[in-house]
Amino acid sequence: MVDKGYIFRFLRDLKKNNSKDWMDENRHQYHTMKERWLFEIELILKRLSKHDAHYESIDPKKTVSRINNNRRFHPDKPVYKDRLTCSPAGRKAFNVSTFFLSIGTEESFIGGGIYHPKKEDLENIRAAIDYNGDELKKILNEKGFKSFYGGLNIYDDKLVTSPQNYSKDHEYINLINNKSFTATINLTEEQVESNGFIDLVEEAYLKFKPLDDYIVRAISMGN
Repeated sequence: MVDKGYIFRFLRDLKKNNSKDWMDENRHQYHTMKERWLFEIELILKRLSKHDAHYESIDPKKTVSRINNNRRFHPDKPVYKDRLTCSPAGRKAFNVSTFFLSIGTEESFIGGGIYHPKKEDLENIRAAIDYNGDELKKILNEKGFKSFYGGLNIYDDKLVTSPQNYSKDHEYINLINNKSFTATINLTEEQVESNGFIDLVEEAYLKFKPLDDYIVRAISMGN
């Protein structure tokens, strides 16, 4: 079992001491923390490979984001992120899966989807709903998905009027008006640190997969 308590302890220390000098002084602890997270991801990939052979060939290092914040256009951001991420299908593999994990000091969550997609992807998702919104409604209303995720996440920027080329009386306008399509659940540190964490990741993946497949098909329509 991976000592994920060590991971959270490091991230809390990093949040309190977010500077290059501190990181340089604690580089060994950082690499120890990273190695433990990558080992956890290796276990996750092994479990998910039971359901999709794609995960058998994924390098855990290719699933995580850099801990450094991109401050080029946001110089006020901290130097480092106080969270760890994992995109099991690969960071750039949105044509395979949008499933995602984020582990942090303020918030940890699991789920997936697409948040504020580029215009072309959003148009493709809306076109898919226009063509077969009933399939999406069935996915969202499926008992297992609904009890686990509670439905799509709700965002304040949802359109109040119909987008261009769609009638306000469209049968699926409530779905078409979304600008993001994500479903996630928050995790406690206790859940992340528990022996059952990999089981929870597997359950989250399987419950999310029908929605994932729908989104991936939709955003691939124009590619």
